[in-house]
Amino acid sequence: MDESELFQKGFNHRKEVLGAAHVDRSWANADEFNRPVQRLVTEFCWGEIWGDKTLNFKTRSMLNIAMLTAMSQHHELAVHVRGALNNGVSHEEIRAVLMQTAVYCGAPAALAAFRVASNAISEWEKEKSAAV
Repeated sequence: MDESELFQKGFNHRKEVLGAAHVDRSWANADEFNRPVQRLVTEFCWGEIWGDKTLNFKTRSMLNIAMLTAMSQHHELAVHVRGALNNGVSHEEIRAVLMQTAVYCGAPAALAAFRVASNAISEWEKEKSAAV
């Protein structure tokens, strides 16, 4: 698969998980300086890794929630909580993942992640309600 095919595959996966508006906005806001990293993430993270059928999107979303919590990457965590909801991860499953992070990553990381996730879930639900 050449670069343009891998980019398109990744762009489609990214939109499916994170929502077209978010992805279109991220790409539109990319400039000469940061566009190369946007391309890299789209091609290899979303095209190659998320394109591997070994794990489904729901499983990948739960893994990302745990890893982003462990790294205290709150902005990305919020994005991926919303993506997890889009991928069919339930509130209970998100809570279970975050509870496990409390044991393996520490209470402070988990508490912060719960705050981020609660806000992301509320925003996601408001958007879904408004769209109906």
